[in-house]
Order: sequence, then C-alpha cells, then structure tokens
Amino acid sequence: MQTFWKGRKVLLTGHTGFKGTWASLWLHGLGAQVSGLALAPAAEPNFWSIAKVDMPSYTGDLRDFDFVTETIQRVRPEIVIHMAAQALVRESYRDPIGTFAANIMGTAHLLQACRGLDNLACVLVVTSDKVYENHGEGRAFEEPDRLGGHDPYSNSKACTELVTQSFRDSFFAKGPHIATARAGNVIGGGDWSADRLVPDCMRALAKGEPVSLRYPRAVRPWQHVLEPVSGYLTLVEALVTRPDTTPLALNFGPDPESFRTVAEIVEGFSARFAGRPGWVQDPGEHPKEAAALTLSSGLATRALGWAPCLDIDETLAWTADWYAAHQQGADMAGFSFAQITAYQALMAARGPATNLRIQRA
Repeated sequence: MQTFWKGRKVLLTGHTGFKGTWASLWLHGLGAQVSGLALAPAAEPNFWSIAKVDMPSYTGDLRDFDFVTETIQRVRPEIVIHMAAQALVRESYRDPIGTFAANIMGTAHLLQACRGLDNLACVLVVTSDKVYENHGEGRAFEEPDRLGGHDPYSNSKACTELVTQSFRDSFFAKGPHIATARAGNVIGGGDWSADRLVPDCMRALAKGEPVSLRYPRAVRPWQHVLEPVSGYLTLVEALVTRPDTTPLALNFGPDPESFRTVAEIVEGFSARFAGRPGWVQDPGEHPKEAAALTLSSGLATRALGWAPCLDIDETLAWTADWYAAHQQGADMAGFSFAQITAYQALMAARGPATNLRIQRA
C-alpha cells in the first residue's frame, strides 16, 4: 500500500548505479527516508549525477568493514536493500579476486553490520539470474534449482546466496527476515556502463557503426529496469507485513514472450532509436558465457501477485525514448519520474497486488 514506504528509513546500497538510481528515484517519490551507500559512479555521463536525487549519500567500499559498520550505525535503517556489486561478467574475468571480494565479502560485511541494529525490519539482497548452475538446457530456471556459476561473476553471486542463507540461519532465524531476489537482464534509460548492450548500442550508433557482439545468438530474459525494481519493493513490503507466507528467494523476470537473442535486442533498439539496425560479430576469442538463460517468475506471481507489465516492444520503446529525450536536453529527472508514473498506471491496470505510487510526477 501507498502508506507503507512513507517515512521508512531505508538504506540502499549501490544507489549510484544504473538500477540503483532508478530505485532511489522511486523510493524517494514514495516518501521513504532513503540513504545510499556506494562507490562513486563509474561512468561518465551517469544516471546518478543526472537524476540529482535529494538523499544522503555515503561514498565508500563494501570491502571496508569499518566503513560499512559506521554507515549502518549512522543511518540505522529499518529496511536494507543491497544492490551494490561488481556486476560485469567480463570484468570478473579481468579481476576475479576483486569480484569475489566485493560480491561475497561485501555482502558478509553488510549482514554482519546489520546484526547491530535493533530496529531492523528486513534485508533484501539482490543477486542475479546467473546464480543457477546452467548446463545450457534452455529451461527457465526456478528458485529451487541448483546454484552454480562458471565465470567468477556468476559464481560470486551464487556464493552471495549461500552467504545470505548462512547469516539468515545462523543469526536471523527469529527475524527479521533476510531474502534474496534474482532478476534477469535489465535495460532502460540511464545506463552508460562498459560491456552493457544498450550502452554499447549508443556508443556504436553515435559513431555510425554497427554494434560489435560477442555472442549474438545468446538468449537472455530481457526486461525494463522498472520491472525488477517493482519486484524488489513488493517483496520488501511482503517481508515486513506478512513474513510467514513470503518466500525468501524469488525470481523477477519478463514474460517468456520477451525472451530474445542479443542480436534481436540490438536490431530492435537501434531501429527505434536511429533507424540504423546492424551488428557484426566481434572477432577473436571471448570468455565463456551461457548460450541460453531464462527465468520463471511463477513463484513471484503466486506469492506476491507480481507480474511484468511491459512486453519487449514496450521495453525497447521506453528505453529508446529515454535516450532520445536525454540527447534533446530534456529534464531527465522529470522524464524518469514520468516513466515511473506511467509504469505505475500499467501496474494498476494489469493487476499486481501492490500500489507503489510516487508522490511526484
């Protein structure tokens, strides 16, 4: 309900990232007292600087336990949403130790620091669709499936799930509830990260060149960034208001009709944005990635009433519209709030069992 978030003290890690900025905007609009803990934005330009969300922001590294503990004690949140991570597969090959340290020990530091809170209502740890042991069968993964991960990023996220489970069983067995959320590949406005598909499209289109793709036929569960963020907020509300019937791990993915290859996403996005579809195979050898990865969100639908609102055509259109507006010099904070408002209208029309309406259009 609308009143749930108003005045709630929330700590959001990773708030300066692409997905984190969208979550910050939405939480701020819901009236939450949201604070952020994250590294400084890695890209230039970046959505965090553009959005200018009015909230306390603590800049530091999750690998620094003293910094994490001090921030937790300063904010004393009721709700923690943990989104900070080293989130790139290729970067995990370049720096596996840093990836494991950030994703596994960073999560352990956060959960250990949360043990010192007496007002904590819940913690949500965001992991990835890549936590599952993937043998390339093409079947949509469900929550009870075996965890795994071949590359350092995927494996670190599977380990993050195990760390979370260990802290929950060892230190939070009587509450508050600690849960994990696993989302598919997100796209949307405001992403300029390296080694991400839409930013790569934007950089290539700016040069008038086709997009260079490592695995053009790889299938992924593409979804607009607002889809999983709505799932995270819905899950948090359920963990606080009805913890005994809320699952402690959930997938948030698109409708199966939206599963697409990498090449299809590039062609669809570039046609909408600039009318110049096209891609080329990136030559040379590349780190191993799964040929097919899809998620089942059936449990989230049954347990929360959550369902995706945007099909793949809408997802691509909303993403292209955002970048077009940015290039035209629009007020992107206002434009982004307008997209959240439009998304909320779809949620109301399509029937998810929550009301996450922001106060500002």
